[in-house]
Amino acid sequence: MKYIESIHEGENISDVYLVKQKTSAVTKNGKPYENMILQDKTGTIDAKIWEPNSAGIEDFNALDYVQITGNVTSFNGALQVSVQRARKCREGEYDPADYLPVSSKNIDDMFAQITQYISGITSPYLKQLLEAFFVNDADFIKAFKTSSAAKSVHHSFVGGLLEHTLSVTNLCNYLAEAYPMINKDLLLSVAILHDIGKTRELSDFPENDYTDDGQLLGHIVIGYEMVSAKIAQIPGFPDKLAGEIKHCILAHHGELDYGSPKKPAIIEAVALHHADNTDAKLEIMSELLASQTGTDWLGYNRLIDSNVRRTSE
Repeated sequence: MKYIESIHEGENISDVYLVKQKTSAVTKNGKPYENMILQDKTGTIDAKIWEPNSAGIEDFNALDYVQITGNVTSFNGALQVSVQRARKCREGEYDPADYLPVSSKNIDDMFAQITQYISGITSPYLKQLLEAFFVNDADFIKAFKTSSAAKSVHHSFVGGLLEHTLSVTNLCNYLAEAYPMINKDLLLSVAILHDIGKTRELSDFPENDYTDDGQLLGHIVIGYEMVSAKIAQIPGFPDKLAGEIKHCILAHHGELDYGSPKKPAIIEAVALHHADNTDAKLEIMSELLASQTGTDWLGYNRLIDSNVRRTSE
């Protein structure tokens, strides 16, 4: 496959790409054409169909996988594909892994580490709750393994939610060992559960955009509802423990201004918030450092709230 990162001006290409966006437009002379953004796992490239009604252009939509044949030119310093032929592909003619950003870590291995943490939970009620999601709910497991942790901020790739959750759980495991007053079973449980609402907040790849519930409710409220529904199915689940779990989920962003309906009021909620924030901020830095080369100062980043500099070697 000819990946986008290796395309050069003057080349002729003929390969399958994901059509990330597609819009109709009209030239200054009133002639219709199609604007597109093509995507694979290495990046995106602008594309134009100047003759959308020609015999070589078949019908397709945004988010379809399309066999593209065209010439690579340059416009205003950016590469652009002038498309001569386009055909929507059938399943089996492409591998989605070539077109979507995917975690660099093995998804099955990461999920196995999550289930290993669950097997070590001693509280029967917490273990039942976790197993209701991560052992007994096949639809949830599939969604959890493939969801991103965000639309664009951090871990915005297939397996991102799983990778982020495992990192937060690992941090919480350390905190529970370092601070014996923490209820380790509770902290590990809420670390595993804290972002499950993102399986419904964001749509599946390749779209990876906010759903209606994501826009109207957000993942914190969605996760609270998901956990509440599972708890209601477990006979005798202690009310006090249920309240502590729900509180940790509601408070894990730490501040009302950051979307938490409540601020942390118990030590496990404080620990969860800081573990969650630590992993998110370090992933933001990691992605920023990986995306820019050749300069020490990388500019101001609003999420870090600082002008970011690369560490000296």
